[in-house]
This record gives sequence, C-alpha cells and structure tokens, in this order.
Amino acid sequence: QVQLVESGGRLVQAGGSLRLSCAASGRTFSFFSFSSYAMGWFRQAPGKSREFVAGISESGGNTDYRDSVKDRFTMSRQNAKNTVYLKMNNLKPEDTAIYYCALDLRRLGISTVASEYAYWGQGTQVTVSS
Repeated sequence: QVQLVESGGRLVQAGGSLRLSCAASGRTFSFFSFSSYAMGWFRQAPGKSREFVAGISESGGNTDYRDSVKDRFTMSRQNAKNTVYLKMNNLKPEDTAIYYCALDLRRLGISTVASEYAYWGQGTQVTVSS
C-alpha cells in the first residue's frame, strides 16, 4: 500500500555533508494525502540496534531529533512531491549506518519508536571516513 524509496547515501569524509531523500508512493495516498502522515528517519550501524534519528509531523511544522544529531541534521518534507529529506552537516564517523525512512499511519504526530512505524524503505548506506 505504501512504497518508500531512499536515495542519497554515499561515502563522505568527516566534516562533509549529505542530503538523503525518501520518496513515497502507493494506494494509501488515494485515500489520505501524504501530508496526513508523520515520517521518521532511523539508522542502523553494524552490530547495533536500529535507532531514531529524526521525525517530522504531518504538516512539517514540528521536528524532533536524537541528541547526537541536533544542530547538525535537518529533516524537512515537501508534501506536494510526497518526499521527505534529511540534510546532514558536519558528518562524523559515528554517523556511519544504513539510513531508513519510515511512515507512521497512526496520525498522532512524531514518534521516536520504530515499532510504531508501519512502512519502511530499503535503506541507503551512509559511510563517513575519518
């Protein structure tokens, strides 16, 4: 019912920047527009559990970030294009991970809990070299 496709991940040096994109499509948007759903970015590094990185409310008016990325990462959305973005500045080696976008069907604002997201993309690899 919903497909999420991430792009933009690559190898970058520490201190560099990247912008990830996540495009959404599917039958669900025939009934409720993309702007009806909060979105999140999560990441998973090798040997570690998946963790919340950033979230954005349905309208885009509110955002939330994990402490380690505050002031470095910015999440935004362009509802007319069914797309969310994650702009990452001053990247650090510890940011290396597969980054996933996710869609929350509940329409209750931002969640930091992975299990509350119904749909996930396939992920995009971000590697930060020191």
